[in-house]
This record gives sequence, C-alpha cells and structure tokens, in this order.
Amino acid sequence: MKVKKLRTRRHKVVLNRSAGGDAGITFFLVILGVFMFLPMFYVIMHALKPLDELFMFPPRFLPIHPTLTNFTDLFTLLNDSWVPFSRYIFNTVFLTLCGTFGSLILGSLAAYALAKMKFPGRDFIFKIIVMSLMFHQTVHQVAHFIILSALGFIDTYLAIIVPTLAGTLGVYLMKQFFESSVSDAVLESARLDGASEFRTFLTIAMPMVKPAALTLIIESFKSLWNSGASVFIHSEQLKTFTYAIGQIVSGGIARQGAGAASTVVMMIVPITVFVINQSKIIETMGSSGMKD
Repeated sequence: MKVKKLRTRRHKVVLNRSAGGDAGITFFLVILGVFMFLPMFYVIMHALKPLDELFMFPPRFLPIHPTLTNFTDLFTLLNDSWVPFSRYIFNTVFLTLCGTFGSLILGSLAAYALAKMKFPGRDFIFKIIVMSLMFHQTVHQVAHFIILSALGFIDTYLAIIVPTLAGTLGVYLMKQFFESSVSDAVLESARLDGASEFRTFLTIAMPMVKPAALTLIIESFKSLWNSGASVFIHSEQLKTFTYAIGQIVSGGIARQGAGAASTVVMMIVPITVFVINQSKIIETMGSSGMKD
C-alpha cells in the first residue's frame, strides 16, 4: 500500500493540499486584493486630476494630465485661514490620542471586571451595555448635550473626549476576548503568587487579548480622526482638521480639486495605522487561545 507523504515547507508540515490548489487560492486572493484596492487607487488618481478633468463625462479612471496642483491649493487655502493650519492638526491629534488611549484603558478595565469578577448586578450591567449598541449616536445627542452642559464641558476638549471614553463597543469587544482567551487558572496562579489584581490585569490578561486591544485602537482612532464639527464645540480654535477641510470644500466648484486632495490626506493616517497593526492582529489571533 502506497503511503502519501505530507507536504513540507522549511521543515514544517503544511496542509496536505495540491500545488494547483495553492496556486488557485493565491490567484483568487490576489484578484480579491486588487478589487479591494481599486477604490483607494481611484481616490488617489482623482486627486491628481486637474480641475477640468474632475468634471469630465464619462469620467476617466486615470488622469490624462496628472498634476499636484490640488495638493498645493489645499495647503495654500489652509495656510490662508485666520486659524493657523497647525492648530487644526494639533486639535485632531490631541483629541484622537487622548480619546483612543482613554477608551482602551477604561474599556479594558470595565470588560475585565465584567468577565473575570463576580459581583451583584454583573449580568444586568452587561445586558444594558449590549442594549446600548442598538442605538445610533444621533439618538442620544440631546442627552449628551444636557449632561455635558451640566458638567461645564461645552466648548472644551472634554466635550469630545468624555463621550468617547463612555463608548460601550470597546467594553463588549474586550469582554468577549477576556472570556474566551484568558484562562481563569492562569489568573488564579498569578494571585497565588502574590500579584495584585491590577498587576494581574496589566501583565497577564492584557497581553493575551492583544487582538481585541489593537482592534479597539484602530476603531477608536478612525472614528476620532474623522470627526468633524461637533455640536458641543463652537470655538474655531478648538475645531478639527476635518472641519477645516469641510469648510474649504464648501467654497464652490473651484475648490473641488482641493477637496479631492483633502480626501487623500485624511485617509493616509488611518490606513497607515491599520497597516502597521494588521500583521500583529493576525499573528496574535493565531496564538492567543489557551486551554485550561
């Protein structure tokens, strides 16, 4: 009887699949990747078109006479505003970093308590968190305004940061990972060795839920980076970069080229953050599971 040998790659046993199957899957993934990249590529090509080509019909995928004029016009308009361009950038970066870091810390602490600690009302609190995910942010804008106004946060950075810290999506996501990826036996061993609860959370539990933490960072970063004018902030000095670009684009047809360039500028940072963390998410997802 002939025994079929297992395929190996670099001395490691791989799935017993034919070379044709591997080639077919690779080809399919390449086609899928190109298809998913096309919208991003079109946005970049659109930003390189001169103003007369932006309104060409039928539209062309590639520019006939590519130019960087749209980008120079964008930065010229930003520098001519009465609020310095650097101020808009600072507001966006500050709000994004504070909101992302705060939502990660508070969301992780709340999720760890709900997943690994027993206290009265734990299940009821989690049901409320799940129920809150059903409502869009617009629904509770009035309640947010009343609460923030009573706290004196209107027209301050806290009007953007505090609602972000109270987001329930991060709590729900982190709780599911704490329950599935963090073993109770590991936590109990750390406690028996004399580790405090906070040290157990920080050095044992958090590294084991890195995929969820990175996912939460990406989602929070993307949401805050793209946040525009807020109903809670009225001072021009506290507005974000997205708001400034929106004001420029609303200037009419003559500024549509700068608007196309602004789309590319705004998507560079979130895409960079995602690309940097993507490999880490895939790697940790493959090795984060533990059994009792």
